[in-house]
Amino acid sequence: MGPSYLGEEGEAETSEAAIPESLLGPITDFGNVLTLERGRSDHTLVAYESDLRQCAAYLAHAGVRDWAQVNATQATDWLYSLSGDDFAVASLARKLSALRMFARHLVREAVRTDDFTTLMQGPKLVRRVPGTLSEAEIERLLAAPSGGDAFALRDRAMLELFYASGLRVSELAGLTLQQVDLENGFLRVFGKGSKERVVPLGTKAAEALRVYLEAGRGSFVKAKTGSALFLSERGAALSRKTLWYLVQKYAAAAGIARGVKPHQLRHSFATHLLGGGADLRAIQEMLGHANLATTQIYTTVDDRRLVEQHGKFHPRNQE
Repeated sequence: MGPSYLGEEGEAETSEAAIPESLLGPITDFGNVLTLERGRSDHTLVAYESDLRQCAAYLAHAGVRDWAQVNATQATDWLYSLSGDDFAVASLARKLSALRMFARHLVREAVRTDDFTTLMQGPKLVRRVPGTLSEAEIERLLAAPSGGDAFALRDRAMLELFYASGLRVSELAGLTLQQVDLENGFLRVFGKGSKERVVPLGTKAAEALRVYLEAGRGSFVKAKTGSALFLSERGAALSRKTLWYLVQKYAAAAGIARGVKPHQLRHSFATHLLGGGADLRAIQEMLGHANLATTQIYTTVDDRRLVEQHGKFHPRNQE
């Protein structure tokens, strides 16, 4: 049995020692370009480099020694080799996107004269309506951190802010004191591509943050603590993994039987705003979506609200 080239976490993968430097070197150069010239986030950089190293491992296993040798058939075969495994369609689409960007980079750097991905077709993306929590479930979740100790104050402020702002998990974990303007009630958030946007806090989240900053955060501060907003017991910024754990912990405490993931608070934020009559473009701006089409998935609202809206506004329903 030959070496595996899947390269995903939990799977065996071809040792990098078995992959020629002629395949690995250009990937490193590409990562440097993404970081220095395009301002891609660390998360995006890690994902793209992982995808490309996975592709390089497959190519090396197939006997390819250099990116100049790669053709569309070989690249397509790599994607097809993954389609039978537990890869989401969105994950496969991201891998193809990374490969396309990398191929254009190879042409710019004169490693190749042609883009070998031009004729490749990606998997068809099916946009699913994101899972959300009901307003009643949100209320129970936000009330779950009980007590007045520093941990409860921190976690209550974190959950309130999560739901009030619709931040991504990485954005919440990366928040600093300088990004919070309690006096004016908003955050300055640096999202994908380091793009800055302003997000309102709301009164309850602002108050929970104020209490945490005045009576809770100081308990976590250590000698080397920086300006991170939400701190761990060691005085460091809360990690994405810890935020994930805390959301699940309090969802269980709130009696929400189904699994709750952090991004569901972001989806609930958008869905509840839209359901309350907020403008779609305002929601787009608050979420930090580059395209309105991404935000439009939230327009799939429940039938009951549609009936209510029809009954309230259609001229034939007016007496």
